[in-house]
Amino acid sequence: MSAKARYIFYVIFFLFVCVKAYSNRIDYTKRSILIISSYNPSSRLASNTISDFIEEYHIIGGSNDIIIENMNCKSFSDVMEWESKLGTIFSKYTGRKAPQLIILMGQEAWATYLSVDDSIRPDIPVLCSLVSRNFIYLPHDSVDVQHWKPESMDFLEHKDKYPNVVSGYMYNYELEANIDLIKKVYPATSNLLFLSDNTYGGVSLQAMMRKVMKNHSELDITYLDGREHTIYTLIDEMSHVPDNSALMVGTWRIDKTDGYFMPNATYLMMEASPSLPAFTPTSVALGHWTIGGVTPDYPAQGKGLAKEAYGIINSDSLSQAGLQLIDNRIMLDYNKIQRLNIDFNNLDYPVKIVNKPQSFYEQYFHQIWLIIMIMVSLILALLLLMFYYVRMRKLYDKLAKSEVELKEAKNAAEESNRLKSAFLANMSHEIRTPLNAIVGFTDVISSGEVSQEVISEYNDIIKSNSDLLLRLINDILDMSRLESGKLTLDKVECDAIDLCRQTLATVDLAHKNGNKLNFISETDSFKLHTDPQRLQQVIINLLSNASKFTREGTITLSVHSDAKNNFAHFSVTDTGCGIPAEKQKQVFERFEKLNEYAQGTGLGLAICKLIVMKAGGNIWIDPEYTQGARFIFTIPFSEKTEE
Repeated sequence: MSAKARYIFYVIFFLFVCVKAYSNRIDYTKRSILIISSYNPSSRLASNTISDFIEEYHIIGGSNDIIIENMNCKSFSDVMEWESKLGTIFSKYTGRKAPQLIILMGQEAWATYLSVDDSIRPDIPVLCSLVSRNFIYLPHDSVDVQHWKPESMDFLEHKDKYPNVVSGYMYNYELEANIDLIKKVYPATSNLLFLSDNTYGGVSLQAMMRKVMKNHSELDITYLDGREHTIYTLIDEMSHVPDNSALMVGTWRIDKTDGYFMPNATYLMMEASPSLPAFTPTSVALGHWTIGGVTPDYPAQGKGLAKEAYGIINSDSLSQAGLQLIDNRIMLDYNKIQRLNIDFNNLDYPVKIVNKPQSFYEQYFHQIWLIIMIMVSLILALLLLMFYYVRMRKLYDKLAKSEVELKEAKNAAEESNRLKSAFLANMSHEIRTPLNAIVGFTDVISSGEVSQEVISEYNDIIKSNSDLLLRLINDILDMSRLESGKLTLDKVECDAIDLCRQTLATVDLAHKNGNKLNFISETDSFKLHTDPQRLQQVIINLLSNASKFTREGTITLSVHSDAKNNFAHFSVTDTGCGIPAEKQKQVFERFEKLNEYAQGTGLGLAICKLIVMKAGGNIWIDPEYTQGARFIFTIPFSEKTEE
């Protein structure tokens, strides 16, 4: 290689080293987030929280490197090593390697941080997760950890000693509330057993329980401590519990031999004393052993921690909510409360039921909605086809209907013209007859050529025809008002018997044709709520008709009450010529007359029918009576809706 080539090589190598050094300096000085996990038996919860944290942190724009360190805490037996483990982790990240934020995840890491000397804790903001508000300081001297009974501490009362703890999530285990729940469900409880294991969580819960039990001298307490027992000695002790006992399951994972047990190990303890009621403040064994308990809600914390971390590092107001206590609620096993018939409606916390069997809808939610969507699609397609079919059918029907309507309109017009002609013919005839008599006899009287006796006779004729003309005009007016609905009945309470007697006397006086008028009634008096004037008009019309077609016969007005159906029955019976069966339905029509040469307009019976119907009754001819004619009509005793 020539000197020039070697020179170029050295220059390129030097530039490469400089660029690499600069690149390393940038990475080296970049601040990080340090997550210190306890790596306790709840590691699945910790790993899920870390995964959610990393994913959410990058989504919201966080750029810091995330470093994860595990303390590998397994049981409370190695508690003396935890401080040195945490100190070793802190010593790895000092100077330019110091993180910008520390997240303590898990009870062991949290308690160790609170217990170490101030000189070991770095001056770096701290977030906490998966920790409890109540904690214990770790032992600094050589103590017998198997029988050690520490004092339970409340972090919120000692928060000022840890100014770097700026945010996070804390469980707030309510042991007092769980004791109250046990007393509500089992008031006779006098002995309480508390189960805890050989972990920091078990020891701290037991310390908290000892603190709470100072306020419950009425209860005897037995601590089933996993530091002093194996699962088999616990099973033996639980099989000999006294009466009126209840168990509170704090936590169970590790016994004194440091053996780790899966959650189903609690089934063995449950079988040792199946009738022993068990509760839990931590949701341990909920769903198969414990009835329930006041437990934390256990929400996912990873995403909330990510927002807190981003806000603290970037001095942003994205969250920075500070320390947050997890809310508690009562968790109850559906099968247990159903079998034990426990009433949980009057409890102090929100209630959540586990193991509740799903309804058919919940089980097959997706399948049901898929079927519904398919059916809706088919129905829509069918409706579309039906729409076009109905549309075409309507066009056809519309044409047919138009043809029918044209025919009906034509027939109606012809009928109207016929009725008009019939009305004019009837009226011209009926009006002309009395007018001719009035005018003729008036002319004869005015000539002065007749005697006074004849004048008196002619005056009677003129008066009779005047009354006939007036009645004709009144009938036309009544018919018009009844058919147009303008006629209203002035209903008052009246005596039906008195009204009938007066009407009968009036007709007897007006018609002197040799007929005998009779009146039949079951009682001397009964009250009707009706229009007396219109009722009298109906009776007069019926009596007048009977008198017109009866010669030297008998006409009977009869009244009786039907209390069961709330009706008064009136009947007018004559011994006249009668009405043929084929014409009995026609006599109530307008202008219908049995004898075209008889005097009258043919409106009387039509008016009677309209008045009776408007009063709420009915009128008809008795078809079984054959000695003449019998008209029957009904009037309700009290107010009735007009038909």
